[in-house]
Amino acid sequence: MSLEAFMQACNEYYYATRDPLGERGDFTTAPEISQMFGEVVGACLADAWKRGGAPNEAVYAELGPGRGTLSSDALRVLRGAGFSGGVHLVETSPLLKAAQQRVLPQSIAHERIDDLPPRPILLVANEFLDALPIRQFIGAVERSVIIEDGKLAFDRDGEIVEDSPARMEAVSSIARHLAEHGGVAIFIDYGHEASSPGDTLQAVRDHEFVPVLESPGEEDLTAHVDFEAIAGAAMDLGARVTPVISQGEWLLRIGIEARAGALSSANPERSDEIKAALARLTQSEEMGSLFKIIALHSPEWPAPAGFE
Repeated sequence: MSLEAFMQACNEYYYATRDPLGERGDFTTAPEISQMFGEVVGACLADAWKRGGAPNEAVYAELGPGRGTLSSDALRVLRGAGFSGGVHLVETSPLLKAAQQRVLPQSIAHERIDDLPPRPILLVANEFLDALPIRQFIGAVERSVIIEDGKLAFDRDGEIVEDSPARMEAVSSIARHLAEHGGVAIFIDYGHEASSPGDTLQAVRDHEFVPVLESPGEEDLTAHVDFEAIAGAAMDLGARVTPVISQGEWLLRIGIEARAGALSSANPERSDEIKAALARLTQSEEMGSLFKIIALHSPEWPAPAGFE
């Protein structure tokens, strides 16, 4: 079968059968490290909403919201800024849907991006695009997974070029929505600013990298996001696109240090924990440089803060 079909089948089973997050899971995302991450995202969305005219009909949305941690933290700030719109979560995992409902009981769940309501959106997608299936080509021939000597193997090796129709479809759907209805969307993921060849497919289990074909459906399969490609797809459908920026730089520009200081002052017994979380989120040797952020917005809405 094609690598694209293999990755899709593996990840569908993987996410349907477990909560992969946290120390007991396979990986930890930024929102699970500290409430500061979601709060800064919420502050950025609140600012964009206000500068966009503060429309009452706008809604908050998240793609692949995990346990609902980011949404909960972001909405706390948004509600404080006067935002009263609905909450819409795009999720396919039954287990994660249940977790999200416990945290955000008023939220509305959707299986598809296209099911989001025709209203302005304040959307965030953190580590969503990386898990969508990719294709790999070697010499213009699509790579496949085969059985060789009783084990899974790739059918060919050589210089690899990757693409992801699933990612392009997701970004195109959001761009189309923004162009027609207004709003902003922030995508946070690991990847590269410019399109380039190379094999970026990887598997993680128990917070360690493992062989990609070792345990189908029992490990998280991801690949680096091509931010140049998704920017092009968004612009083709009428959305405006910000420059790509590292997660660390963006968080610092938005004011995460000030938030860390306020949290430490209010909770002095947690100051070391907060300092460590700030470093993990922003320093280049941690998540700061590996993760990138890009924003899309309606032509009628201003670009979100922190990108210029």
